[in-house]
Amino acid sequence: MGKPAPTTLAGKPIGPVGYGMMGLTIPWAPVDYPVAAKLMKTALEQGANMWNGGIHYGTPEKNSLHLLKYYFEKYPEDADKVVLSIKGAYGMKTGPDGSPEAIRASVGEAYKVLGGVKTIDVFECARVDPNHSIESQVQTLAGLVKEGKIGGVGLSEAGANTIRKAHAIHPIAAVEIELSLFTPDPLQNGTVDACHELGIVIVAYSPVGRGFLSGELKKLDDLAENDFRRMLPRFKPEVFDQNIKLVEGVEQIAKRKGVATAQVAIGWVCNQGAIPIPGSKNEERVILNSKPASLTDGELADIQMILDTFPVGGERYGGAHEKLLNG
Repeated sequence: MGKPAPTTLAGKPIGPVGYGMMGLTIPWAPVDYPVAAKLMKTALEQGANMWNGGIHYGTPEKNSLHLLKYYFEKYPEDADKVVLSIKGAYGMKTGPDGSPEAIRASVGEAYKVLGGVKTIDVFECARVDPNHSIESQVQTLAGLVKEGKIGGVGLSEAGANTIRKAHAIHPIAAVEIELSLFTPDPLQNGTVDACHELGIVIVAYSPVGRGFLSGELKKLDDLAENDFRRMLPRFKPEVFDQNIKLVEGVEQIAKRKGVATAQVAIGWVCNQGAIPIPGSKNEERVILNSKPASLTDGELADIQMILDTFPVGGERYGGAHEKLLNG
């Protein structure tokens, strides 16, 4: 059997599945705040109370923080129910900036936008900045914890060695990584083992492989011409059909269980002792994603056979962005 999923984060109880807000506010797929708030309310009602957002998810005038402020002004009674993790110190064009000044400015901006409607339970630099030591980055965040600006320190896309170095400076509350049947790498490179050893919560983004395991993609033409995923290596024509074979294998397990493919995918992530944070613009999908499938040892073995038989083609991001992974 797998690892038990964590039940607390930053000293607060969390459900087995969280909620990622990237799909709600990024420039290429905007959703009106009233619609987004309804989805967030639904997620919370389903027990998905660990929410993850980023300052760079959107524009400086309209991003995750502005959406969160809108939500908690509308539902102030929910502020204490939600465990909020925010990423920052990162620019979509400029990349990470782990200098003390940039980290403090990023937290200050998040603090300012929220305007006191919700505390920041965990703050994480969106990527590890190779130009500044992890010790320096964590020391800055630890200072912000002491000042009461943030509740805990998180890491994003950090490798095992970095996690150990960071944890030696200040307890790390959570590590956010891409973990899914399309990206099982953290199980093999020591990242998951390090987190379990140190008692750090693993937050798994893109748990349905950026939509591959949603059950909605059968061919490349199912993606709109302006869908940002067409820019990602795994969605390129030369590997798309290869990657669909993995999906088809998981679909067979889902059919036998009478559940959706996404529920099997999310259930597998939960089985690794992680908190998956799927995001969606569809209320029915939010509800479905909040109910991960319970997998038997035999089903887990079948899934491993599928992973061994159908290796994933293509990098996660490619180019300069790929170099910032597992920092």
